[in-house]
Amino acid sequence: SELGFEIEGASIILVDDVLYTGRTVRAAIDALLDFGRPQQIQLAVLIDRGHRELPIKADYVGKNVPTSKEEIIKVSFEEIDGEDSVKIVVA
Repeated sequence: SELGFEIEGASIILVDDVLYTGRTVRAAIDALLDFGRPQQIQLAVLIDRGHRELPIKADYVGKNVPTSKEEIIKVSFEEIDGEDSVKIVVA
């Protein structure tokens, strides 16, 4: 993979739609560190639904939406899905 820019000493903000267990964010941080050592890594999420399995906390949160483990949050974007929406769906 290629980033197209240097991350050594940079301030990085990871952006994710839904923060759940923290495993995806952990994988993203691990992948970033393969490219160098940024000065800091912050996390911005549209939705934080709780249920963390790892000690990951978002620095910027659009909305906290507590859910059960049986529920999923579906995020749609106009450019991709034809609408901007956030829906709670029972799995």
